[in-house]
Amino acid sequence: MLYRNYSEYLQKKYKERVYKIPLNIPVSCPNRDGEVGFEGCTFCGDVGAGFESLSNELSVEDQLEKNIEYIGKKYNSKKFIAYFQNYTNTYMPFEAFENMIIKSLRDDVVGISVSTRPDAINDRHLEYLSRIQETYQKDISVELGLQTVNYRTLKKINRGHSLAEFIDAVNRIRKYDFEIVAHVILDLPYDDMDDVIETAKIISALGINSVKIHSLYIVKDTEMARQYTSGEIVIGTVEDYIKRTALFLSYLDKDIIIQRLVGRAPEEETLFCNYAMSWWKIKEEIEKYMTENGLYQGIYCDYLNGKAVKKFL
Repeated sequence: MLYRNYSEYLQKKYKERVYKIPLNIPVSCPNRDGEVGFEGCTFCGDVGAGFESLSNELSVEDQLEKNIEYIGKKYNSKKFIAYFQNYTNTYMPFEAFENMIIKSLRDDVVGISVSTRPDAINDRHLEYLSRIQETYQKDISVELGLQTVNYRTLKKINRGHSLAEFIDAVNRIRKYDFEIVAHVILDLPYDDMDDVIETAKIISALGINSVKIHSLYIVKDTEMARQYTSGEIVIGTVEDYIKRTALFLSYLDKDIIIQRLVGRAPEEETLFCNYAMSWWKIKEEIEKYMTENGLYQGIYCDYLNGKAVKKFL
């Protein structure tokens, strides 16, 4: 097995197919309204990450109903995860957060996944989600946008937080029986291969449960789009991305679940996306590269639990 596949993990856990239902609610981001910054991350467009979501003008209940009806019929699935995906889904009055979660509770929803920023999750959110988990028997996941562990790169992309906030959020979430998902972008123009390796090592050391790997895409009308068109930043080749992803997986703990190997965005919204290749083809090329080079997830994960003294034990 080259890496621990998410769909296989869900199949084993729930004994049948389970699909994540993206939910888009009318929230923004503290990195846009001045709380921690303005204009957001340099790569983030006006729609955030909600390219495949329904309109946030629809209620949570309506979005779930429409998506479950479509996906359920298409894939013959009867169990789903309510995935609050777009923007920062804890950045709202707490009562609104409670209401949002309550509206997602359905018999066919087996889990709730909340995507947020490391600096926007508080003990109060976690305590409430723990009560929901215990009362309604729903599995809870918290997804955190990390992107990279290089704090200098985080500053250059106007992320609005550093690595410290991510570590703090993980430590707080770890007190509860929740799964933690980290989002990373492996081909940021400011990162080199050492940053890719260090990101894998820190994620492993922190005991993250799952990882979503994204390729960088340049969304129109963003600061990164301006930098890209002016030549201030240069994106590497697809061969470089394949090598970065393979190496990232090789240093990642073997038990961490891989939810995604490459991101995707609509062509009409971007100046650059996935090297003009389908995400599926890039995924195949990553797997081919790993196979040809004898790589698999965790092959180089020998750095935990006192590497320097293992020869004496």
